[in-house]
Amino acid sequence: MRIVSGRFKGFQLTTPRTGTRPTTDRAKEGIFSHLESYGEIEDARVLDLYAGTGALGIEALSRGAHELVAVESSARAAALIASSLKTLKRHPAWMPSDSARVVRNPVERFLRSEAQSSDAQTGEDARRPGFDVVFMDPPYALGDDDVREVISSLIQGGLIRDDGVLVVERSTRSPEPLVPEGWGLRQVKQYGETAVYYVEGDLDEQSGALGA
Repeated sequence: MRIVSGRFKGFQLTTPRTGTRPTTDRAKEGIFSHLESYGEIEDARVLDLYAGTGALGIEALSRGAHELVAVESSARAAALIASSLKTLKRHPAWMPSDSARVVRNPVERFLRSEAQSSDAQTGEDARRPGFDVVFMDPPYALGDDDVREVISSLIQGGLIRDDGVLVVERSTRSPEPLVPEGWGLRQVKQYGETAVYYVEGDLDEQSGALGA
């Protein structure tokens, strides 16, 4: 599997033989075409939940994002993402201001930990700004209630900016994900068996927002 476009185009990802469900090339190109057309990727902080191969997050770095946190519960998959990032940081196009790391943890535990860490800190600058773009590609077998809880924890915990974008991938056979009050589904795209949902906050108040 290779990076499709951007400064790291052609970069070979280290991927597991089994156990992950990578985003299809068609869906990936559609996602980034959509996000880039509204300037969401350039200089963004990106969170990749259920990262799998790390392909979405690393593709975002290639296309202009400056920070990536990839969260993956599988020790084997997380180790391979770490290997890819180690190689990527030796790439001539890697900048000193770039940042990328992998967190080996279940997504739910990561979100709780981040929320508790923020609550424990004090001072005006203690809390880091939320992520600009969050990719969420859980296993199709993950229940709809569990998906709703993760989205709620992500938003209510302040891990995504109020003007950020959450990109959720689900099976076309699953219902639309429910989101907290103040957030809504901006747009839905289908790529074969995959449905991609673009979730934003304050839909009635944002001017020139994604998909407007």
